[in-house]
Amino acid sequence: MKEYKLVMLGSGGVGKSALTIQFVQSVFVGNYDPTIEDCYRKQVNINGQVSAIEILDTAGTEQFTAMRDLYMKNGQGFILVYSITSQATFLDLQDMKDQILRVKDTFDVPIVLVGNKTDLEDQRTVSREQGIQMAQNFKCSFFETSAKNRVNVDEIFADLLKQIDKKNPDPKKKKQKESKNSKKGKCTLL
Repeated sequence: MKEYKLVMLGSGGVGKSALTIQFVQSVFVGNYDPTIEDCYRKQVNINGQVSAIEILDTAGTEQFTAMRDLYMKNGQGFILVYSITSQATFLDLQDMKDQILRVKDTFDVPIVLVGNKTDLEDQRTVSREQGIQMAQNFKCSFFETSAKNRVNVDEIFADLLKQIDKKNPDPKKKKQKESKNSKKGKCTLL
């Protein structure tokens, strides 16, 4: 069974836990209880193959930033979350992205940028255009979501899994493809 290790990052109160729980359990958790670190698992069917997703829901508060290097090192893909109602949470993501690239020691890291809380449109302080611009600068995918209304929740995880698969193709599939291609290309004279 293929396993994926995903990491949710963002400032406190942006909805990382709400998005994760909505994806894993299809439940909206409205009350804010600061996370230290929670791990969630879900089995999904991707192209007819059962895969396990492990999601590390991280602390958004400053006191736990020392733990970040460790889970950045082990993560295969990252969901960077900000609240569309808070410029500060949006601006915090640049440092988090820089830290991911430093820890991973590469510029080629699967990342999805997420502007959460679209159900609070009347309180918006970060425009959709700002999110799109940041995603272009980060060279990553961008979604606006609502954990409360389950808008684009599955899509952010599906997009990240596709990015991981593209970066790390399944060696079994690659061998199968190579053996199929070698059979097609062989010509034997009798």
